[in-house]
Amino acid sequence: MALPYETATRAYYDEFARGYEQHRRPNDPHGYHALLDELEVDLVKRYGTSRDVLECGCGTGLLLERFSSFAKTAKGIDLSPGMLVKARERGLDVCEGSVTALPFKDASFDVTCSFKVLAHVEAISTALAEMARVVRPGGHVLAEFYNTRSLRYLVKRYKPATKISDRTTDEAVYTRYDSLDDIRGYLPAGLHIVDLRGVRIFTPVSYAHRIPFVGPMLGTLEELAADSPLWRGFGGFLIVVMQKS
Repeated sequence: MALPYETATRAYYDEFARGYEQHRRPNDPHGYHALLDELEVDLVKRYGTSRDVLECGCGTGLLLERFSSFAKTAKGIDLSPGMLVKARERGLDVCEGSVTALPFKDASFDVTCSFKVLAHVEAISTALAEMARVVRPGGHVLAEFYNTRSLRYLVKRYKPATKISDRTTDEAVYTRYDSLDDIRGYLPAGLHIVDLRGVRIFTPVSYAHRIPFVGPMLGTLEELAADSPLWRGFGGFLIVVMQKS
């Protein structure tokens, strides 16, 4: 049975599904969303090539479709039936469900990953425990959080609500921001951090990537800084790579 916040989240993303890909690949192959996708896919490729990969919160399958090109198997799960309609149209192996109760046996995958999703999961410790449960010993969990220590966090705190449809804004869904110390406190026993990647470190607002000369410069800076120990901790999206003992 869905938790109350999950019911609201499902409704939000069913509504969002209608225009979700409007500003994403392939409509914007060199812009802001394409950059974020590339940095996320590249990290999954590092750990998931020729391995069994599960994406938790796969949405319409934009990333999962790319994972399937290098993974041994690539499966996805999402709370929103509306999002999954588009993923199934892509021919992807997906099912409806919650990251807090994954419908898979223990040790079923080598890698579980989640992007732009866990910030909307109130029961975050349960979600991470589930992602770890279905990973084999020695496997990896790649979890992306919304980072309090970032320029994006400051912008989000003070900007007006953003419309996701004619009826709904981005303030209609539960959203949490975390520090790295917060994240460490969520980890289940047997899961330890081995790497970090910062995504959207220097970008103040997404439309900056549409500005001639500025956009390509920001893209280059983001790619160079993503794995830099000096800068990665300031990513608006902080990807934490964890390994299961």
